[in-house]
This record gives sequence, structure tokens and C-alpha cells, in this order.
Amino acid sequence: MIDDWNEQKSAAFGRETLCFRHRLGERTLFTDEALAGILDRYPRERLGIYTMGEDLADWQSWRRGAADQLSGRDLLAAVKAGRLWLNLRNTDKHLPEFADICTEIAADKERHVRGLRVFNRDLGLLISSPGAMVFYHLDVPLSSLWQVRGEKRIWFYPRSDPFVSDAQIERFVRRQAEGQFAFDPTWDAAATSIQMKPGDMVTWVQNAPHRVVNGPMLNVSLSMEFMTPAAALRANVLYANGLLRQRLGARPRVQSGLGPAALAKVALARVVKATTRRPRSYKAILPATFTLDAREPGVLRPAPITEDALAA
Repeated sequence: MIDDWNEQKSAAFGRETLCFRHRLGERTLFTDEALAGILDRYPRERLGIYTMGEDLADWQSWRRGAADQLSGRDLLAAVKAGRLWLNLRNTDKHLPEFADICTEIAADKERHVRGLRVFNRDLGLLISSPGAMVFYHLDVPLSSLWQVRGEKRIWFYPRSDPFVSDAQIERFVRRQAEGQFAFDPTWDAAATSIQMKPGDMVTWVQNAPHRVVNGPMLNVSLSMEFMTPAAALRANVLYANGLLRQRLGARPRVQSGLGPAALAKVALARVVKATTRRPRSYKAILPATFTLDAREPGVLRPAPITEDALAA
């Protein structure tokens, strides 16, 4: 699946931004016809449909929509004509062909990185409009992005102040904040910028902030989020640090090894998670504020006001 693993990349995996080449584009899963069929089969209530403004600093212009009545073909036409970003999370849980790809990707990583174990996998399919973008944000797990169709540019920023603080990451880990947050364009001077073309894959440091801008064409990508033992350790330490900061006013640091402090924080995080009631059913974080109309691809219409929207 990946053509250019080497000893240097294997040793740096998870600690640096790394670029690879892949052959996923050779498969027939990503033609327009296949994508329309995927959109018809994927659970519509789980489909993330988003639009956004054009100002890099206006991250709050990121809005969720709905398209309950559109066929997959109509939805793909709307993406081509509008300014939309479709996120099909956990395609590996809903569509068997993506489950196979997810297994291949995990096996490829484990085969080339000594001692690596990949779990909590989420393979998402991203279908997005010409010129669409994702604002400055970070992911809690480790991630890799596989470009299949179109081109996009990604900027990766240091995982430190002023680009992001430990307190901010803690809020994301504890699901107290959205993944996107305020951005200063002057930070680009410190960023690593990568132009993604079909057949490119990039993976980066856990929790590193980044942003994405599409080229002037339809984009199709796969996003693989996953955990490793080291990544899970970091996430649990950050979760515990957030509790200590919020409840005790502490200023905790992030431990990377399996020392007593880190193990105590992992235990604290697991106890709190186990005793915190979580909703059983799926519920989108953002209320839908627009709908798509098959008669006018790319046109956004106001969504009906719902109880979720009023409570948001």
C-alpha cells in the first residue's frame, strides 16, 4: 500500500511530520459513480455536512448542514457546485470495503514500525468542494491523510505556545471544546507546508495544530485516526491534567514515559471516564443550520429550527 517506507521514516513515525506515496487511487472506489453509491449507503444521520467562510481567522463560520432528501448523486453534485466539506466518519464500521482498507493501513503501519500496535481506528472518507478549507484545529488521536483525488495544501504548526497551549489541548481531549480554534496568520512563518497531490499520504505529530485549503477542484481523501499505546498514554495524561487544572488550579505537565506520575494520571482518567455517564445514541455536536436542495446544487437554505438548535 505504501511504496516508500525506510528505516528513517519507521524510526520517526509518530514523532515527526512524514510524507509517503500510496496506490489507493488505482482502486475503483473513488470514481464519481462509486462515491455516489457510497453516499447512498452510508448512514445519512452520521454524515457530516459542513460549509465555511473564506476568512482564515473566522473559524466560527464553520457550520453543519443536512441533506436528508438528496441522493448520493445529488449530494456529490452539490459538493462540486458549492463550498462544502463532507466527512464520513468510521466508514470502516459501516461499509465493508472500507473495513478492508482500514485493516490494510493498520497492518502496513505495524509491519514497518517496530513494536507498533494500532487500535481505536477510525477511517473516514472526505469529499470536499473546490476551494473549501478546514480551519486551524487539532486532533486528539494520531492521524494520517491519504489524498486520492484533487490537490490540497496543509499547514502543520508546532505543538507548543503560542500555537496551542496544554490547557487548550486538555479541553479538546475532555470534549469541552470544538476541534477548531483561533488562528494568527503570522504563525505560518513557523509552519511546515505540504502540497498534497493524488497518491500522497502524510502523518504528523499527535495533537499538532494544522489547517487545510483545497485546490480549485473536487477533493477526495481518506483520513485515518488511530491510537497507539504511547498516544493513548498521552491522551489519558492530558485528560487527567485537565481535571487537575480545572478542579485544583494546578499547572500540570505532560509525562511521556511510564513513570509513577503518568501511571497515576492514567488511572485517574480511566476512573473518571468509567464513572461519567455518556450518551448512548449518536448526536452531532453542532446543530444543522442549513439544508441542501437537489434542484439547486450548491445553494444553502436555512434549516428548520429544532430543539437541538435552540439548546445550542
